[in-house]
Amino acid sequence: MNNMHSVWAKRFTHYIGEVMKYMRFIFTGHIAIVLVFIVGAGGYQYSEWLKVVELDFPAEWLIAIIVGIVVAFSRPVTLLREPDQVYLLPLESQMMGYFKKAMNWTFWSQVLVPVVLIIVAIPLLKAVTDLSAFSIWVTVLFVAILKWLNVQAEFYYRFANRGHAVLFDRLVRAIISILAIQMSLASGFMGAGFLVILAFYIFTLVKKVANNPVPYEHFIKLEQNRMMGFYRFANYFTDVPHLKGSVKRRAWLDAVYKSIAFKKGNTQSYLVYRTFIRTDDHFYLWVRLTAIAAVIAAFINIPFVTWIVVAAMAFATTLQLKYTLMHAGDFRMDMLYPVPRDTRKQAVAKLLRQLSVVQAVIVMLCALMQPQFYLIPVVMIVVSEITLRMSK
Repeated sequence: MNNMHSVWAKRFTHYIGEVMKYMRFIFTGHIAIVLVFIVGAGGYQYSEWLKVVELDFPAEWLIAIIVGIVVAFSRPVTLLREPDQVYLLPLESQMMGYFKKAMNWTFWSQVLVPVVLIIVAIPLLKAVTDLSAFSIWVTVLFVAILKWLNVQAEFYYRFANRGHAVLFDRLVRAIISILAIQMSLASGFMGAGFLVILAFYIFTLVKKVANNPVPYEHFIKLEQNRMMGFYRFANYFTDVPHLKGSVKRRAWLDAVYKSIAFKKGNTQSYLVYRTFIRTDDHFYLWVRLTAIAAVIAAFINIPFVTWIVVAAMAFATTLQLKYTLMHAGDFRMDMLYPVPRDTRKQAVAKLLRQLSVVQAVIVMLCALMQPQFYLIPVVMIVVSEITLRMSK
């Protein structure tokens, strides 16, 4: 297998199969229903806001900033694996053909997000600007070209610098992209000058990487981190056998442990609280679902829709945390300690009840400006308690 095109084809086929294997667990029926409610409620809120939006609203700058940041984040998808830094060395002269395939896939897999953002913003642009439909659709094409240039720029920058100071590179490209989109919306083809700047930047990077060895270590680590992020997300919906969790001490939460009295009966409570706080998968799962519920509650003023969404978030939080905390397969010291078997179940239930209260309070505070916000914590706590009692 000395043809890099066939190497990419086999890697890509395996990658798509791996993604689809877990995506069928993520987008299940109940998730689809929640998404329909969210999209419908969001669309209704958006249309109602457009009726009262001020004519001097800075729509062009707002769209340029959001889309520009999204466009600048163009992490390459290379599908490289750890053995490649040894077994692909004899084929290093052909690697640019492989990387061109990788950049093509990176572009097509990422361009949809900024293009959709621009399309969603079309009603706002028509409401507060005098842009023609032709000018707006030209901007959509402009954003796609801008994304392609950013994909090329980030790849060659990483190739040339082994990923060092990539955040500075993204910041510079984000500023250029924001100005390019704003100029495109405000002055038509004036934004094309920024495309020339990016093209010249890419040209200098290409010359810099000429005849340089491929930074396999950097691209492999980048690919491993990208796939691990996908596996962690998929693990919220189904079990991912080869997922490696990470642990981090959060010193600012040490006070939580002090609230647990030092006695034999609290052995499991201390262990469960410590596991939740220090395990990234558990902690960030709660943070993400709480943040989603809070954002939706803050911006959607249709009580029925808000109740459905926050109830779904409370259900998902309780169910997934209960499963992960109760069914951990690793050896624990409490297995050798003479404490009753049901104390872990009691400790997990105590933690989940406290987390549901904290989650409900945070979401309620974010929804203070919405009608009947006081019912949100009731819905979340009740759903969490029912889930806790009825789930195995």
